[in-house]
This record gives sequence, C-alpha cells and structure tokens, in this order.
Amino acid sequence: MAWKNTDIPFDSDLALAYMVVDDVIKSAIQVCTEEQPKEEVAEAKYEARNIKWLMCKNFTTAKGLLQIEEYMKTWELHESWLHWTNYIEDEELQYSTRYHYRVRWSIPTSRKPIPRATANVYFIIEISKIKPDTLPIEVYFVVETNRFIHRPGECRFKEKWLKDVIESKVTLMETVNF
Repeated sequence: MAWKNTDIPFDSDLALAYMVVDDVIKSAIQVCTEEQPKEEVAEAKYEARNIKWLMCKNFTTAKGLLQIEEYMKTWELHESWLHWTNYIEDEELQYSTRYHYRVRWSIPTSRKPIPRATANVYFIIEISKIKPDTLPIEVYFVVETNRFIHRPGECRFKEKWLKDVIESKVTLMETVNF
C-alpha cells in the first residue's frame, strides 16, 4: 500500500513522517481558526472609518488642513493626546501635485507639561493633473519611523503607533549622555 498518491510504501519511515506532518498541520489550522485572540476577531469585524474628502477642484491648503483634522476625529485616541497640525510644502510632479502636512502628537501631563518626545504623522494630499477635477483628492499618511503608507478608510489607526514612536525616542534619549 502507498501513502496518499505517492510511491512511498505505507510502512516506511518516510510515510510515518508524512503522517506526523499532516497531523501537525491539521492541529495548527484548528488552533489558529478556533482560538484566535478576541482582539483580532474584534478588529476583523471593525470597519475603518473615513470622511467625505474634497473634490480636487475645491482643494486649497487650508481646506486640506481642515479635512485632515476632520479625519483624525474618526481615530479612537484617548482624550489626553494633543496635537498640532501644519502645512509643510507642496511638491510639483509631472502628473500631480502633492501637499505635505505634519501632525505632531504628544501627551502632556500636569507633572510634565512639556513632553519629552513627540510622534509625527505625515499626511500627503495628492491632486492629479490628468484625472477629472471632480474626483476626490487622494490622501495618504505615514507614521514617523514607519515606512508603511496608510490610506484613510482602508485601515484602523492605532494609538499604539504613537506610543511606540514616543517610547523609542525616550529610550534613545536615555542612552545619550550630555
């Protein structure tokens, strides 16, 4: 007798190894599907929030800043977080113009009103020169120290991203002696 569509005899050591591997894979699949952490299950059901973005023809840098502020209100952040948003620059490309904004986040407290570190989120609003100007603006954002580009409505912003940036900066500052 051969092992499942192979020429390996059932009573060989290799057939035994195949059976063990099959059992391990089946067990792993069962564990992964049945025992997912509740947070992952809840996040899988979470719908990423978004806003109605401006049409390209109505865009100004001031309106872009207001839209970013409106979008960030959809984020689930603790009320202790404070931020400051500013327009940085525009970048002319061949087929579009990109407008760059920075949002600086911190958690000041009564004991430390001036935070030791801040976390930045960089927004880019892109206006196409070739697409119809009745289309909405394209928006992307990147959390400082990360390379992953996020799009509003496609991901859930996590407060942990800001905390991680601040924590890494504080840790780095503690290693430097002045």
